[in-house]
Amino acid sequence: MGEADEQGHAGGRAAPVIDPGDPATRAVARSFGTVASVYGAARPGYPVEAVAWLVEDARRVLDLGAGTGKLTEALVQLDLDVVAVDPVEEMLDELEVRVPGVPRILGTAEDIPVEDASVDAVVAGQAWHWFQPERAVPEIARVLRPGGTLGLVWNSRDTSADWLREAGAIMHERHDASATFESYVRVGRPFGPIEEHRVEWVERMTRARFLDLVRSRSHWITAPPDEQRAVVAAIETLLDTHPDVAGADELAVPYVTRCFRTRRP
Repeated sequence: MGEADEQGHAGGRAAPVIDPGDPATRAVARSFGTVASVYGAARPGYPVEAVAWLVEDARRVLDLGAGTGKLTEALVQLDLDVVAVDPVEEMLDELEVRVPGVPRILGTAEDIPVEDASVDAVVAGQAWHWFQPERAVPEIARVLRPGGTLGLVWNSRDTSADWLREAGAIMHERHDASATFESYVRVGRPFGPIEEHRVEWVERMTRARFLDLVRSRSHWITAPPDEQRAVVAAIETLLDTHPDVAGADELAVPYVTRCFRTRRP
């Protein structure tokens, strides 16, 4: 599963197009294992400010759908006691390289292999839309201590930048998974109201890393080789010709990190 696709975001309302229970969706989610190292190198991390807001005063935190450890890294920077759970072994192998020493457990949001009431917070980065809420929510509540926090976070590229909007079209981006929490980030009982927080920031990356970002997306991973080559070639042409980025050695990629948290009574 891992940290799912980071999407473009230009505001507005969006309806989810992913059915977490569909077998094809599950297969796509697990496809990230084939590009774990590329994923780990290309994807941005999370601002520590955003992650600190997610976990509040928690000390022991479960990173659910941890993938290659992008969110895990920020949790470790906050000096928290972290355990990482993901269903894809290759992703957890990459996590061990990036964040050595963090306990890694193969498991899913629907069957979390940890004890009851054993963590202060459960967090999920770019992953909630791969979960089956009717099964995941009771499991998350089970492993949380009373008063514990569930924190959900997404990095979204800010496609108000014209070149990024064009890149998103080339990459066949769908919706922004975090665009509207009223319609998308639904948790329900036994959890309370959902709070929201956002952080705007800029990630600087080389052209090569941006191309790897393209290659780390599930649509590219699962596309036929001819389509993969066509997408990369079109992105390269865009980077060569768009006046905002043509000739740039380094790209300034604006992001919005959207955070949602809710507590177990």
